[in-house]
Amino acid sequence: MSTLLDDRKLAVLRAVVEDYVSTNEPVGSKALAERHNLGVSPATVRNDMAVLEEQGYIAQPHTSAGRVPTDKGYRLFVDRLSQIKPLSAAERRAIETFLAGAVDLDDVVTRTVRLLAQLTRQVAVVQYPSLIRSTVRHVELVPLSERRIMLVLITNTGRVEQRVVDLPDVVEDDRIAHLRAVLNAGLDGCALSQVPETVADMHERLPEDDRPMAGTITSVLLETLVDRHEEKIVFAGTANLTADFTVGLRDVLEALEEQVVLMRLLGEAGGSPVTVRIGSENPYSGLHGTSIVAAGYGSGDNELARLGVLGPTRMDYPVTMGAVRAVARYVGQILAGS
Repeated sequence: MSTLLDDRKLAVLRAVVEDYVSTNEPVGSKALAERHNLGVSPATVRNDMAVLEEQGYIAQPHTSAGRVPTDKGYRLFVDRLSQIKPLSAAERRAIETFLAGAVDLDDVVTRTVRLLAQLTRQVAVVQYPSLIRSTVRHVELVPLSERRIMLVLITNTGRVEQRVVDLPDVVEDDRIAHLRAVLNAGLDGCALSQVPETVADMHERLPEDDRPMAGTITSVLLETLVDRHEEKIVFAGTANLTADFTVGLRDVLEALEEQVVLMRLLGEAGGSPVTVRIGSENPYSGLHGTSIVAAGYGSGDNELARLGVLGPTRMDYPVTMGAVRAVARYVGQILAGS
């Protein structure tokens, strides 16, 4: 349908969206002609708005002369954006400095979700890197007593998983050190999805006396991967919703509490570097008054997880998309260099 609109009507639609986002008031043709250099008379603007309304891009919320964008209008506006608004040099430096101060993965995620909420004044949502998409950086075996050790799994994303392992027999430190060396030699850089197969091949390279100990430890290692493969999502900035949702706020808050809903929304937003899901495009009725802007973060082509923001359909899309893209890029750089 967008091909039916000429450049002038697209300019009128863009002006309607920008004014409505800025004022939260229905936009009239006279005000539009006065505020924007459209190069045509108010009567022409009024005719163009009539065409936009007939085709479903704008609507009249009540009997005033003003119009507001529909989900379809926002979608065309986003699809026809000439560019995502870049962040200023000061904003980029502030993001880099703030995120670079993180001490571990939890700190990175916490700082990211706070930063996104502040930059966009929306609800920020950040997904932890999935264990399944990660690789092993190091396996540590720390003796706690004669028959107990601490198993520590560290991934390339900075994620740390710890388990206490009770051993079948008393094991000397040098045998634990040997197993540690064997595990790291075989697993360093190994994708977590390939760990079971790699571990199975290791037993043949161990002395027979060490195989019961190794079997116990590797069983716990594999259980760790299975038990903790689920995604974890954190969010911040729910107070930002109160300014825009006089009705429907409860439905949005309930959806935010459902980790599965958020996970699916971020996942379904996949595809291009920055993706936008607007209003009724969301499969959950409680979120039909919201839009979600999301992006993947990771190293190179390896997307580890996703982050984004959720807010009203009346959001500043160019600014929000620019902020989400920039933060995702910096988080990826930090995790790649951690």
